[in-house]
Amino acid sequence: MKLAHLALLAAGGVAIAAFAGVFQPSGARSAPAADASTGGITVLGTGSTNITPDRASFAFGTVSQAATANAALAASSQAVTRVIAALKKAGVAQADIQTSDVSLSPRMNDNCNEIVGYTASNTVTATIRKLGDAGDVVDAAVGAGSNQVYGPNLLASDQDAAYRNALKAAVAEARTKAETLATASSSTLGTITAIVEGGGAMPMPMAIGAKDSSVPIEPGTQKIEATVSVTFALE
Repeated sequence: MKLAHLALLAAGGVAIAAFAGVFQPSGARSAPAADASTGGITVLGTGSTNITPDRASFAFGTVSQAATANAALAASSQAVTRVIAALKKAGVAQADIQTSDVSLSPRMNDNCNEIVGYTASNTVTATIRKLGDAGDVVDAAVGAGSNQVYGPNLLASDQDAAYRNALKAAVAEARTKAETLATASSSTLGTITAIVEGGGAMPMPMAIGAKDSSVPIEPGTQKIEATVSVTFALE
C-alpha cells in the first residue's frame, strides 16, 4: 500500500508540473516564439493593346477525281503545281509556300460495297506579307485551279512588342489596385515580392478592308491582352 501511495504522489507531481508549464506566463517561456509574418497583398492586373494585322495566310487546295488512285493523285498534283506557280507570279515568295495536306480516298457506289473511283486532294498554305495584296493572291490561286480556299489567318508582325506593352500595363493596374487596398486598410504598400504571368490575344474585327481587290479582306484589329498576379509587401 505504501508503494501504491508513493506512485500516486509521483504521478500527481508530474501532472502539477505539466499544468504549471501550460499556464505559465508567456514571459516565463524558456525560448521566444518566431516573429509573425508581416503579411502582404496579392492582386490581379490586366493590360491590353490593339494592333492591326499586316499579314495573312491562306490554304489553297485542289480536289481531283479519277478511276484509279494514281490518276487521281496525278491530276491533283498537276493542279496544285499550277496553283503554286500562280501564287509565285502574284508575289508570294517560295519560302512562304508550304504543303500542308495531301490526301487520297476511295469513292464508293450507292450501296457502299464497291469502289468506283478515287478522290485526291493537295493543299498548300501561303503567307501573304502585304495584306493589301491578299485579294489578288486569292484571285490568282482560284484562277489557276484551286477549288478549295481556307482562311485568312490574320497575323501581326509586331505582336511580341505589343504583348510586352500589355504586360507593363497589367503590372501598372495591379499596383493601382494594391495601393487602393493598402490605403483602405491603413497600410503602406511595399515592394513587389512575386509576379505570376498569364495572358493571350483575341482578334477584334473592325471595318478596315484591303482596297482595289475583288476579294475583300478585313484585317480588323487584334487585342493583345496580358494578365499578371502580383504580390506586394505591406509595411
